[in-house]
Amino acid sequence: MTVAIGEVVQDFALPASNGETVKLSDYRGKHVVLYFYPKDMTPGCTTQACDFRDYSKEFENLDAVILGISPDPISKHEKFIEKHGLPFLLLSDENHEVAEQFGVWKLKKNFGKEYMGIERSTFIIDRDGVLVKEWRKVKVNGHVEETLNYIKENL
Repeated sequence: MTVAIGEVVQDFALPASNGETVKLSDYRGKHVVLYFYPKDMTPGCTTQACDFRDYSKEFENLDAVILGISPDPISKHEKFIEKHGLPFLLLSDENHEVAEQFGVWKLKKNFGKEYMGIERSTFIIDRDGVLVKEWRKVKVNGHVEETLNYIKENL
């Protein structure tokens, strides 16, 4: 069963790029911008991560934490962070358990091939752990600004 708007998000724990295991509940009292992306070092994912990087201070000023999640291993996340100067944690969901919890582990098609992968999606979780907004099938251009504006106007 996937998480729904208005419900408390079930806690999860994943290995993070800082070498620790991070739980969603670690961020109670802050807004959480949880974004799922397919793969480190790919063009769309790099653009999205750099957009979040470029607006990270504004999110921080709104008491919002950015967490990126993909199935990539921590070693790949570390290289991605170093290459692009990302100031937020990336979480490794290699078994796609959290992606399945959020309903973003999907059958995808690319050049006639079918495979399972992450559907680019963003979720905003409020200070009490309640899912308040979701964007599925995200188009990268303008998305980070839209996310930031939602927090400014609604939380």
